[in-house]
Amino acid sequence: MTQDRQNPAFYALLTVLILMAIGPILMMLITSLKLNVDIMSDTSGLIFMPTIRNYETALCDMLWYEPAHVDRCDPTFGRALVNSLIISIISTALTLIIGTMAAYALVRFRFMGRDTVSLTTLMMRMVPPAVLLVPVFGIWTFQFGIDGTRAGIILIYVAMNLPFVIWILQSFIVQVPIQLEEAARMDGAGPFQVFFLVVLPLIKPGLAAASIFTFRIAWNEFLLANALADRSTRTVPVTIVNSLTEFEIDWGVIMATGMLLAIPPILFTLVASRQIITGMTAGAVKG
Repeated sequence: MTQDRQNPAFYALLTVLILMAIGPILMMLITSLKLNVDIMSDTSGLIFMPTIRNYETALCDMLWYEPAHVDRCDPTFGRALVNSLIISIISTALTLIIGTMAAYALVRFRFMGRDTVSLTTLMMRMVPPAVLLVPVFGIWTFQFGIDGTRAGIILIYVAMNLPFVIWILQSFIVQVPIQLEEAARMDGAGPFQVFFLVVLPLIKPGLAAASIFTFRIAWNEFLLANALADRSTRTVPVTIVNSLTEFEIDWGVIMATGMLLAIPPILFTLVASRQIITGMTAGAVKG
């Protein structure tokens, strides 16, 4: 019995792709553990004394102690981190709630224009956020007066992510056998009981995939947040960009904030991906 050997070029290509993916993150982590003297030094390399001073500077207002090297604590990043968490979590929750109900209605209910509505939702997702910037800014500022508020940013994120969530959840709901819902109704279950107790548990992988997509978009989005947020409601991406000036750039703190920016979506993805794996293996049987 012979075993097929992989071409060495395959492993070489795989190694290059891994380095391209992990390399920038590793360099950002290493730079965040350096002092500015080490970062700007001509002999700067992998040999240095690691320090968490940059993280202490970024999170000075959220720590239980006062860092000795911080003369004046700037609460900008801590405030932005809280804003990003609130905006991302609430917009993700609202998008999933509305999107799940809309997707279920499009799949199970028969009404005029159903196919048109389904296609339109997907086409709306193809519109680039830059196209929405000017009209949304004008409407939010002069008509609704919700510019500079978390609610205004959450609303546009829900509207921006809802079409894709509806589209992706339709493909999961259509795979749920209608006989299960009919059996539940025969047992006396109402419409909401059928939806929450029968349909939702069966589409957990779809909900997890949609939540990962929605959370990452809301967490990393910059263009609309930069236009709609004010000083007190800025998110982390906006705060990091605004910290870059032509007079002073604290690369250590910027890299530290970049690492902190990457942690929540990674944790959220790991937690949500477990639901995808669980849902995919729930119906597996031994052959």
